[in-house]
Amino acid sequence: MPRFSPFTGLHYDPARVEVGKVVAPPYDVVGPDERVTLAARHSANSILVELPEPDPRRGADRYEAAAARLAEWVAGGILVRDPSPAFYPYRMTAPGGSVTVGVLGVLGLEEPSAAGILPHEETLPKAKTDRLDLLCATRVNLSPIWGLSLAPGLTALLDVSGEPLAHAVDDDGVRHELWAVDDPVAITAVEQLVATAPVVVADGHHRLAVASDYLAGAGAGTPGADGVLALVVELADDVLSVGPIHRLLTGLPDGLDLVDVFASWFDVARAGDFDDRTTTALGQASALALVMASGCWLLSPKDGTVEAAGSDLYSSMVALAIAELPDHELAFANSWRSAVAAVGSEDAQAAVLLPPVRIDQIGDWAHARRRMPPKSTFFHPKPRTGMVFRPLDPA
Repeated sequence: MPRFSPFTGLHYDPARVEVGKVVAPPYDVVGPDERVTLAARHSANSILVELPEPDPRRGADRYEAAAARLAEWVAGGILVRDPSPAFYPYRMTAPGGSVTVGVLGVLGLEEPSAAGILPHEETLPKAKTDRLDLLCATRVNLSPIWGLSLAPGLTALLDVSGEPLAHAVDDDGVRHELWAVDDPVAITAVEQLVATAPVVVADGHHRLAVASDYLAGAGAGTPGADGVLALVVELADDVLSVGPIHRLLTGLPDGLDLVDVFASWFDVARAGDFDDRTTTALGQASALALVMASGCWLLSPKDGTVEAAGSDLYSSMVALAIAELPDHELAFANSWRSAVAAVGSEDAQAAVLLPPVRIDQIGDWAHARRRMPPKSTFFHPKPRTGMVFRPLDPA
């Protein structure tokens, strides 16, 4: 079962820095334009070390530049390290009122702890060299992976009352709050509970793989190499918000009857024209639908589609139809609005809107130790980089 441990966090001094100006989204969702915006907010914005650039004045490559910046921020008192190991309860409150509560700690990567960390989805290929080079240079976990604990009762152990250690409101209006818990009794309670059941990786498979590669290369005796910073959240409806990931299709040949292709696996019913009224109704209803400039169609799996897909996940069933298409390009959108907008702007020829995966489905797949297809779930809000860092070196 997983080992989950406290750590001595490195965080911004709220007396020196307004935390809202220095936190950033996870590196893999930040585009070039957003990076420029974040970097302009503060000279110590975390994006400067999470997505660093070379420093020609010092003759430093981007990884050396990131390590140098972190050292300067520590020397200048912008970043301070806590005096003793702690768990860090973390609460994210969305504008609509949904609340996600978890705890930041260190997941053990050595056996048998690693056997208790289960992958959630198949992943698409992604180079690991960049993140590994950054970890080697800084020796700091800058952003957490996101794990779902199958142990009931974790949320009740987390004290998110009182004045937070750090708080920030992101550009989407989500409030992020962080506390530090160093009480030995509370620490033991969290350690023991998390150790009773597997932790499923909801987000951050790539960062987990990089941390594992670092351990393999550095060796088990290297300080801090045997763990990775993780936000662990109880797998429960009332503390998780799971959205779908929609499919965008481009590069399809002229004259292809896309409705006919999907009709091989789905009963297809025209829902209306491609207009605000129809697309909004489909999006707000979390409908399974095919959206094109020529109109919108509701999709309902035919008898035998679930069996052919090997699961009742909509991503699996939609993949059956997509596999029958001629050469094309497949992209993804995290919101139905952006998916519809891509069709409206002709950036995509079609969008397939998917309903979200249910919490009980995630639990069933996890207990069966099965991986969902790639891009099945979108967990949100995303924890911010910069709320707390985890140095690998001991304090």
